[in-house]
Amino acid sequence: MTSRFSAFLGRYEGQINRVLHSLDQNHFSERLWARDATLWKSGPEIQKKIKNRLGWLTVTGAMIDQAGEIMEFARSVREAGFTHVVLLGMGGSSLCPEVFRMSFGVVKGYPNLIVLDTTDPATILKTEKGIDLTKTLFIVASKSGTTIEVESLYSYFYEKLNAIKQDLIGDHFMAITDPGTPLEGLARTDNFRRIFLNPQDIGGRYSALSYFGLVPAALIGIDINALLGRAEEMVHASASSILAGENPGIRLGAILGGLGMEGRDKVTMICSSDIGSFGCWLEQLIAESTGKEGKGLVPVEGEKIGEPWVYGDDRLFIYLKADSSPDKALDRKVKELQAAGHPVVTIRLRDTFDLAKEFFRWEIATSAAGAIMGINPFDEPNVSESKENTRKILEKFQATGQMSLQREILEEEGIRLYGDAKAALDGSIKKTFEAFLIQARPGDYLALMAYLEPSRAHEALLQKLRHWIRDRYSIATTLGYGPRFLHSTGQLHKGGAGNGLFLQITADDQEDIRIPGETYTFGILKSAQALGDFYSLTSRGFRVLQIRLGSHIEKDLKKLIQLIGIS
Repeated sequence: MTSRFSAFLGRYEGQINRVLHSLDQNHFSERLWARDATLWKSGPEIQKKIKNRLGWLTVTGAMIDQAGEIMEFARSVREAGFTHVVLLGMGGSSLCPEVFRMSFGVVKGYPNLIVLDTTDPATILKTEKGIDLTKTLFIVASKSGTTIEVESLYSYFYEKLNAIKQDLIGDHFMAITDPGTPLEGLARTDNFRRIFLNPQDIGGRYSALSYFGLVPAALIGIDINALLGRAEEMVHASASSILAGENPGIRLGAILGGLGMEGRDKVTMICSSDIGSFGCWLEQLIAESTGKEGKGLVPVEGEKIGEPWVYGDDRLFIYLKADSSPDKALDRKVKELQAAGHPVVTIRLRDTFDLAKEFFRWEIATSAAGAIMGINPFDEPNVSESKENTRKILEKFQATGQMSLQREILEEEGIRLYGDAKAALDGSIKKTFEAFLIQARPGDYLALMAYLEPSRAHEALLQKLRHWIRDRYSIATTLGYGPRFLHSTGQLHKGGAGNGLFLQITADDQEDIRIPGETYTFGILKSAQALGDFYSLTSRGFRVLQIRLGSHIEKDLKKLIQLIGIS
């Protein structure tokens, strides 16, 4: 186990050894497996809630018992002639299945998996046009069973199927949820093909090795017995009797928490090409678990590796490399970071099946980091805030037909800027942009929040923008698509250390689509979610700038980059 894990910690070596010694003195591993909630917080009510979030520790054993049934269901779906499976879910219900799809691909003869975790009309329409509805199975996935995005998407596709098929519509849907949720009731009423009820004592972001991750994996032909076997290797290596320094998850957690407390709180993921999507799952786990109470580790995913001098002294690099996809050029760049004095953790995976081990390792590590930081890594106290703001905005829209930012505006060549109290809107996009970014201090990060269709063209332009900001201002950057990121990094943005600059990019929709049973459309819902998040951030006095593009998004992104002065 340890031969595949190495850590260059430089001057922090002694500090991390002291953290590991402290964890052993406090019997962290034994108490973790005993589900001792006092590791994180005092008070009977909060401890009760924590204990009800620790089911991920033993879920692999339960899933091994269910693996045969899951795989039999997957075979029945294949034999029924379904060519596509579309997962309707957000956050913990969608990110792990996307990792499996991106890392493993689809086994020949099994249906293709599409993860739909958005309210963006263009993305929804693109998905609809790319499938045959009569040969598609929809996974409706939600722990709470009340997720607005999931409810809206279900209503939309149910109506579409009802228009072309009058009977057995429920055969095109299955649910993954907790027992007793409104979604379970809906699934029974509408005669879903299958309902998988997940253990209630597992939080969404810790649910990778439960039904939420394993059922979609089986549906595309992945051998989930092999996945669970690898996961069990890490479970045994993390046993309660193993000291912190030899315990793979706790050792990593000591590095995350220990370096985070020393200001190395930008956890920057560098991944081999065939496991690159793992960073998206890891982003949610770290951000939502640690970003609270004025603290937080900032996961940096998808940022292209740069020269050592473009980084500040707030970085911890995590290099996840797979033996199945060696990359000597990437190895060399990581060594250069290490030589420059940046702490680097290297984890080697034999192949993609080792991702199952990493899910469990990082869950243990995050729980340990939370204890070191003095926070509860199993709640998400600020996530509901933007949801509540969205609800109020939608109510206002339904009552008045209005949904205005009510903020000062600057417009240049059709691109509009809205600012908070700290954003000086002084005549041009370039000057305003520079005035916004000049506020960056050492240790800050820039969150690029794009309420846009996540196409290849848009991604390339947004990445160009984020790397220009990183290289010019020497701050970490993150890139998230809305409303998806609200279920991952959104908690960190609001509950973290208050060291973010928030650049929100929205756009007009070329085509909008209505939500059955509602007086608003998907486009209106997306705009309300963006505005709700804008208000959540500005109400805290955070540094926020909104850029509003027209309906020709690629063209306007290029224009924005030109106006800012990026060559």
